[in-house]
Amino acid sequence: MTHPATLPSAPGAPTTGWQSPETRGLLWGLLGVTIFAFTLPMTRLAVGTPEAPQMSGVFMAMGRAAIAGVLSALLLWARRAPWPRPEDWRPLAFTALGVVFGFPLLTSLAMRHVGAVHASVIIGMLPLATAGVGALLHRQRPSPRFWLCALLGTAMVVAFAVLRSGSAGLSLHPADLLLFAAVLCAAVGYGYGARLSQRMPSGSVICWALVISLPATLPLGAWSWPTAPMPASAWGALAYVSVFSMWLGFFAWYRGLALGGTVRVSQVQLVQPFLGMLFSVPLLGESLNAVSLGFGIAVMATVVVGRRAPVRQGPARNPQPAAMRG
Repeated sequence: MTHPATLPSAPGAPTTGWQSPETRGLLWGLLGVTIFAFTLPMTRLAVGTPEAPQMSGVFMAMGRAAIAGVLSALLLWARRAPWPRPEDWRPLAFTALGVVFGFPLLTSLAMRHVGAVHASVIIGMLPLATAGVGALLHRQRPSPRFWLCALLGTAMVVAFAVLRSGSAGLSLHPADLLLFAAVLCAAVGYGYGARLSQRMPSGSVICWALVISLPATLPLGAWSWPTAPMPASAWGALAYVSVFSMWLGFFAWYRGLALGGTVRVSQVQLVQPFLGMLFSVPLLGESLNAVSLGFGIAVMATVVVGRRAPVRQGPARNPQPAAMRG
């Protein structure tokens, strides 16, 4: 069966509106971002604070990857999924380094020392970083208008987070460096995963990345297992980031990137900090006011305008459809 991302368009089929690949890609991307928006609040809930520490950052990162890796192995086995081609292993390794090890580990270590609002100052740069990596990997040339929208949206995200954080949000903390590195790791993992999703099912991309990581994540997760009893809230947060943030969210995210293009769909991430703060109200006691909603609407407007800006495609890579791979 042909993978949805590789279905050819029928003669005369509409290429704009709700049926266009870009629109469907943006919708899939928005679903993935909504799932990811819980990640920082849930991570903060699980690792605790310096005054009341709970799970370690290493266990939070490796534990979630190990759980998702076992689920991925079972799914690949049940589907009798074909093995990746030899040329797929290298981008799979970069995908795993970025989204299985880099981003989860760095954010888990950082979130014990900074709150979700402060972290949004740094993580708000992820859409622009993803667009830059995607443009490089996919040989795309976004128009100046696109980059202007991306920069404007990113600036509004940072400005909003600074306003919410107060003057302390501008102070340099070692955790900020971890978050900067996490942004770069996620951008690389998103870029390589999106490229793989053009020639293999998007769900298989994250599943294989998690499976090839199991020889490291399983022993590291077991080694860092908490020695003290943990509250149910911490275990619940670990369960969410394992099943949703580390696994199911990527099914939607990579499919969206493959359908709509990494450069364009990456800008949907601009709404993630606002969704995260909305979800933090019941989880971490964050407040939501008219300023938050106003910034959220303004940032989403840049996504809409940026989507209409031209992005010139590079030479076609002629990816082989997933259905032809056995």
